[in-house]
Amino acid sequence: MSVSDEVAKLHQLKEAGALSEAEFAQAKSRLLGGGPGEAGEWRVNGLRRSKSDRWLGGVCGGIARMTGVEAWIWRLLWTLSVFCAGVGLLAYILCWIFIPEEEAA
Repeated sequence: MSVSDEVAKLHQLKEAGALSEAEFAQAKSRLLGGGPGEAGEWRVNGLRRSKSDRWLGGVCGGIARMTGVEAWIWRLLWTLSVFCAGVGLLAYILCWIFIPEEEAA
């Protein structure tokens, strides 16, 4: 389903009275690239390494912000993947190199 179809559905729900004006605006903003962190929502272009939530390179903090899953869960998954033939270490280093760091606030 395309973004225009989704916006049309939101508009129909608003016209039917199922959504208030504020709910419609929030859902439309989220659909068009608003706030991160909705479950199942992946905004890879918005992925940035965190400057504030980091232990090493900020990769887990950035992924946590993008996905809405706590950073400690991502750190645990990375650590477990390191013990699986070292694949996690290579993947983490590549993410550290290729994912840009967030800009200063």
